[in-house]
Amino acid sequence: MAGVLENNGYSSGNTRVNGSVHIPAQNMAGNIGALYNIQGLEEALPEWELGYTVYVEVLQHSNSTAKTETISEHVLHLLHKLGTTVGDTKLTSFDDHFLSQHVISVAVCDTELQSGHKKTLIDFTKSKLKVSVFQLNEEGPAAEELEDEEFAAANHWLLPAAEIEGMWENLIFDSSIKLNLLNYASTTLLFSDAKIDPNIISWNRVVLLHGPPGTGKTSLCKALAQKLCIRLSDRYKYGQLVEINSHSLFSRWFSESGKLVMKMFSKIQELVSDPDSLVCILIDEVESLTSARKSALAGTEPSDAIRVVNALLTQIDIIKRNPNVLILATSNITEAIDLAFIDRADIKQYIGPPSAHAIFIIFTSCLTELMKKGVISPSQHILPLDALEAMKFKEVAVTAPSLFLLKIAKESVGLSGRTLRKLPFLAHAMFLQTSHVSLPDFLTALQQIVIKQFEERESLSKDT
Repeated sequence: MAGVLENNGYSSGNTRVNGSVHIPAQNMAGNIGALYNIQGLEEALPEWELGYTVYVEVLQHSNSTAKTETISEHVLHLLHKLGTTVGDTKLTSFDDHFLSQHVISVAVCDTELQSGHKKTLIDFTKSKLKVSVFQLNEEGPAAEELEDEEFAAANHWLLPAAEIEGMWENLIFDSSIKLNLLNYASTTLLFSDAKIDPNIISWNRVVLLHGPPGTGKTSLCKALAQKLCIRLSDRYKYGQLVEINSHSLFSRWFSESGKLVMKMFSKIQELVSDPDSLVCILIDEVESLTSARKSALAGTEPSDAIRVVNALLTQIDIIKRNPNVLILATSNITEAIDLAFIDRADIKQYIGPPSAHAIFIIFTSCLTELMKKGVISPSQHILPLDALEAMKFKEVAVTAPSLFLLKIAKESVGLSGRTLRKLPFLAHAMFLQTSHVSLPDFLTALQQIVIKQFEERESLSKDT
């Protein structure tokens, strides 16, 4: 046996340990149907397109001093021994003594992004594998204070950071948003390495995510910075994430705000000057810094706002000359953003509330966690949507819980991702209050709390 496989299925005839499934490497492909207890399911799975790269992320123990190259060799041997897998997979236990001593997990990542959110059969012996080995920084963010100022102007993380680990995988979007952002970063590096003349072909290293509150914009920025740091670990020794506190850069003294912006970017320039570091700058609620200048000129905004916008645009134009920097901005109110800033953004991506499909995946991840920790017991099958589709959504014993969850997901459309992640907790708190609960009872409580959310929303709207 090569290791312990974590997949979003539930075992039948295989040994289950801490939410993972033991599957013999030489029999992986033949056990795909057994993973869901559905005969012939593996025949419905498409095969991985061989032209794509399979990304493998290896989390190394923080106290390990083993060389990256040595770990990569052992991981490649493990995967070739494993042979095949289905979709995104995580290995957490190993027969290889070296890996057990130095590695926490081996994760096959983002295959479902590249295949359009479908699980595919991946043959490690035929695929191009890119292994990235990393260790997590356990320290939290440090506060960046400006000279002669009494407030923290930014939070500063060293990446990869422990508190951001797992965030990327738990952000669910309907379209190829995450894949597009990864591809954008890849092209940015390619053009920089090729020394493309920016006076002929222009790019600004600026991404703007906009949309209503609670849809995951800020989390996506942090997760993207972490993902890039891991993916590019062979290029950059470490990463840094600087989250600018937009509101703090407005001085109580007239005309000083523009100077504070320049001070902030002067400190960032010091970080960027290290070519071994990938620096991601996060400007959350960027409309606070880039209020439209036309409003200021019309007298509806203070003239200090004009200085802030001008200072920010100037600093972006300076810092974008560095190949190791990426600027990530979010906004809840795009109409308030200065057009000159919007024009500088290479990508302007709308992030809206999730669809029923995305909600189903979010709820599935929540239920899987509750089953792993024993709150929902005994564990039952939650089939992925492509498996339900392969079975033509026919309701039988094995599909009933999944179809009920899909019904709840459709009833939840309109709720933000932030709200959806709270619902399993609220369902238990409001309607269950037992240490162990069956899946049918939990799903009933989940449906009740969804109904209650919309009732509360309607009640609040009447009060306004």
